[in-house]
Amino acid sequence: MNATLNSYELLVSERIEFEKSATALIKLVGDLFYDRSLEVVLFRQQLIDQRPSEMLQAHSHASVMSGEIITIHDTLAMTKSLSNSSVENATIDIGKLALEWKREAGIYLKRRKFIETKLIDFYNKGHHDLKPVDVVLYGFGRIGRLIARELISQEGKGNQLRIRAIVIRGNIDEIHLEKRASTLRVDSIHGHFPGTVETDHENSKLVINGRPVQIISANSPGDIDYEKYGIKNALLIDNTGVFRNKKDLSTHLRCNGINKVLLTAPAQDVPNIVFGVNQNNFPKNENVFSAASCTTNAIVPILKIINDQFGIDQGHIETIHAYTNDQNLVDNMHSKYRRGRAAALNMVITETGAGKAVDKAIPGLGEKLTSNAIRVPVANGSLAILNLSLSTHTTREKINSAIKEAAFSGDLVEQVKYSISQELVSSDIIGDSCCSIVDSKATILHDNKKSAVLYVWYDNEYGYTRQVMRLAKNIVGVKRKTYF
Repeated sequence: MNATLNSYELLVSERIEFEKSATALIKLVGDLFYDRSLEVVLFRQQLIDQRPSEMLQAHSHASVMSGEIITIHDTLAMTKSLSNSSVENATIDIGKLALEWKREAGIYLKRRKFIETKLIDFYNKGHHDLKPVDVVLYGFGRIGRLIARELISQEGKGNQLRIRAIVIRGNIDEIHLEKRASTLRVDSIHGHFPGTVETDHENSKLVINGRPVQIISANSPGDIDYEKYGIKNALLIDNTGVFRNKKDLSTHLRCNGINKVLLTAPAQDVPNIVFGVNQNNFPKNENVFSAASCTTNAIVPILKIINDQFGIDQGHIETIHAYTNDQNLVDNMHSKYRRGRAAALNMVITETGAGKAVDKAIPGLGEKLTSNAIRVPVANGSLAILNLSLSTHTTREKINSAIKEAAFSGDLVEQVKYSISQELVSSDIIGDSCCSIVDSKATILHDNKKSAVLYVWYDNEYGYTRQVMRLAKNIVGVKRKTYF
């Protein structure tokens, strides 16, 4: 009895020490973020605004995925050393540094020297002070509101993107302004906004975490003079989906104060960018961009990994997609077949251009693919099934290994998540920052060793929003230098 009690007390005491260390790490991470615009992540997982238990769970997950034990004491010690450096305006993976220290500690006497060596490029080459860029949200629907949340939560020191205005259609009287504030405060899928949203009726503004954001009513994109609101050289993010070609989107550029335009939907004759894959493949003087679709952002990173490693002869993409606001709540008229049927009661076959859209990110691959979609009765969380005929013989283990490697090193660490859960379902991936979550336990390879089926989950709202944010920072030149 006494031995059991002592063992229990010992385990509780040990856990408390871990939580105290996690609390210390949380403070350090916050100080670096707000004072030096230095974002500390743990194998891509954000550490800002985490609770001690969440911080410890992140370490547990990192240990499982990396195959090596990474403790809170390892990352706390490394973050302390990082805080004593002069590195700023960067995103640093403290998990990668901790692992490298374990493997290379014998070479260095102190962590400070280790960090100076590993991050030498952050001290010298390419180091610059980021200048904040104003952002205007044109449209305030599902994606617009999530982008607003992210702009606020990622602002940090305030030298990247700053939300300055939101353009809506219709009235902005007291009732409508309060309703707009309410849609930002609460969300049935993504929960409460973790902050304050107040209304300034006299000046037609929302005050979000103390930041005044102008609300502008307009029926046409060319009707607004943004400079009269103090907005200059801004990035306008068009969330309406109404304007889908360069001619129409360029109307925004005729407004005083707008410098670049980013559409959160596929576009016809402007660069369709999947960040992590083709963000650098556009003319330097380009000023109108598309972030493609949520499905394209989900499948392209995985298709690139598989195509690069094994080759793809042909394939079919089937998307099991959450219903959207485009569908009817109950049976009614709709311009497209089947979408008029009650969204929450039916599985609905519909078309998707995601397969052909692949060609805009990976030239030549899209013509090898067919695609279709089924809208299903869930409000968020989607699944892409990639049925691929490979060019080379391989094994299931090699396919999964290639994806796992890409999830932890290289250009796609922010996009790809490798899941080993036996219990993964659609609700589990809501709020995940990755646009491609590969269900490794579901991967199938035919006996012919060339026919593969991969299951790729994605939060079609939040995961896509994070991709929009990455692209937005990149095209206006405020994306932090990264060490992943």
